[in-house]
Amino acid sequence: MSLPVLVAIVVVGIALCVAAVHFTGGSKQATLAAEDDAIRRFAEDFPDETIFTVRLTEDRRTAFLVLDGDRTGIVRAIGDRFLTRIVTPPDIASIEFGRPAMLSIRFKDFTWGGGQFAFGASHDAGAVLQALGGGAFSGEGRKNGKL
Repeated sequence: MSLPVLVAIVVVGIALCVAAVHFTGGSKQATLAAEDDAIRRFAEDFPDETIFTVRLTEDRRTAFLVLDGDRTGIVRAIGDRFLTRIVTPPDIASIEFGRPAMLSIRFKDFTWGGGQFAFGASHDAGAVLQALGGGAFSGEGRKNGKL
């Protein structure tokens, strides 16, 4: 078999595999249409948690949920699935409050390093910052799950 024919077969094979994954839903991106979707998805993994407040990001791929104490729940869309976590201030490596309504969060956990999260309003970003420990550093805190 000549080299050009072999290369053509490999290229067509790879293209067919990529097309098959795409057309069977492999490139679908999950989103959270509303706060209730985030609550429902979080409750699947943590059914005994009480959720006080939900803050959705602008792209509707991440939700931050205020829980009892100094804990915050996170629902994050990764591909067509959701990752759920409960984090506390000691789990946070760094938080930066950027342009109006943008948070850059880094977690100490190596399985999900964090990311950049844009919110529809700066007060939402500020509330998440406070929930994740920003208020603890400034002497402010959360009382009865309210931000």
